[in-house]
Amino acid sequence: MRPKVIIFGDSITEESFGEADVVLRGYSGYNTRWARKVVERAFEGLVAPLAVTVFFGANDACLPDRSSAFQHVPLPSTSSISMPLSPSQGNYVPKRWPNTLVILITPPPIDEDGRLRHPYGENPSGLPERTNEAAGAYAKSCVSVAMELNTPVVDLWSKMQEILGWEKAFLRDGLHLTPDGNKIVFENLVEIIRHHGVSPEILPADLPLLTQIDPHDPLNPLTTRATRHADG
Repeated sequence: MRPKVIIFGDSITEESFGEADVVLRGYSGYNTRWARKVVERAFEGLVAPLAVTVFFGANDACLPDRSSAFQHVPLPSTSSISMPLSPSQGNYVPKRWPNTLVILITPPPIDEDGRLRHPYGENPSGLPERTNEAAGAYAKSCVSVAMELNTPVVDLWSKMQEILGWEKAFLRDGLHLTPDGNKIVFENLVEIIRHHGVSPEILPADLPLLTQIDPHDPLNPLTTRATRHADG
């Protein structure tokens, strides 16, 4: 459905994305209502992944009386933030991939000054289309859904605001994340995945490691020391 980019290289490449292949399924501007309608198509053709993250709610939290009102989803309906999990949505991920870990991520905090400096489209009111207070309400709803469904959650809204100067350090335009903001997401996801018994040390390798390659036959990467010694 999407063109693929293959990043092929040595340890520098390996360390750039760690020990897992990341399948990107991000849809700019989507709220949970629209995401619910496309989840099956978005995951079409994929084999069972180790984990799925669900990171929606920031667009739901657009205020209903401001410039991005068309993206707003009322708070009582935002439990659809868990649509890959929810029984009302056919229990999509657990039914298809029963061993897949699903992790919810709350909306980030909002820097209202940043949103005024980087509005989406025309903004005749001169007011930010999102507020940090509204984002916080949706984040709390996401946390509640995670507790109800007994699934892990990254409370990004709370965690980012623990750091002084988060507004500019973690948000490039009052909403979207800077590299440091993405680092917080990454570190928290790694912690959750480790907590559930998965670490880089136990992930299987798709090809022999450097220590397994036979230096006497290095042009054959599938001939390892272990195999050669076993054959005598």
